[in-house]
Amino acid sequence: MKNIKRAFRIHRIFMAQEFKRMMEYKGDFIVGIISFFLVQLSNLLFLWIIFSRIPNLMGWTVNEVVFIYGLSLIPKGIDHFYFDNLWSIGFFIVRKGDFDKYLTRPVNTLFHVLTEKIQIDALGELIMGVALVCVSVQGISAQWDVFRILAMILMIPFITLIFTGIKTITASVAFWTKRSGNVIYMFYMVSDFAKYPAAIYNRFVRNVITYIIPFALTSYYPALFILRGENPLFNLGMPILASVVLMGAGIFVWHRGLRAYESAGS
Repeated sequence: MKNIKRAFRIHRIFMAQEFKRMMEYKGDFIVGIISFFLVQLSNLLFLWIIFSRIPNLMGWTVNEVVFIYGLSLIPKGIDHFYFDNLWSIGFFIVRKGDFDKYLTRPVNTLFHVLTEKIQIDALGELIMGVALVCVSVQGISAQWDVFRILAMILMIPFITLIFTGIKTITASVAFWTKRSGNVIYMFYMVSDFAKYPAAIYNRFVRNVITYIIPFALTSYYPALFILRGENPLFNLGMPILASVVLMGAGIFVWHRGLRAYESAGS
């Protein structure tokens, strides 16, 4: 309990310092938010163009697709907000030798990296995701009950860890190679497949995004239960299992990487 309280106190200190830093560059924050909304609006325009010609997509209505799209943005936005510093590990912190500072402080290195910074522009993803989910449910004839609503809310932390676990594993590669930013990017971009129903992809792609790089578990499969009540054991259980496995694997690979880490720099 004492260690947990200490961790929360350290996290609050990191957040306070990060907010002070960001307030020096208000323009960057505003531009980032506007840019994100423009990108998402263009994606929604693309969906509208498709559904203006095609009434449904492999049995999925426009409102159901928008629900999946919005649901995919919520855990991605939370991960982006809290744990985006892992990108820095992959791109430059290890390569420049700046990781040494984490080794000299009496704080768990992974905890330190995850909580050191936040990305305010991730609020755009969260706001857009929540808004799309709330708007789309108005046109969906699903049987909304307390259990489904609670399931959706309680699943969010678990499916967020799927994003974080994959980023932790790929960022840890930098301990051996000095730079793994492109590896993170390659894996992370697969998450774009989660914005649409996995049923529209061929079997190979479905298997990849379900069992290998399981981003479909962050939106499509939970939506199958939430919207249609299908197979709760798999559609809710698999995302929880994947989050535990991936985060556990991330922690394991991170600590293995620490043993291989050698300071670098110019």
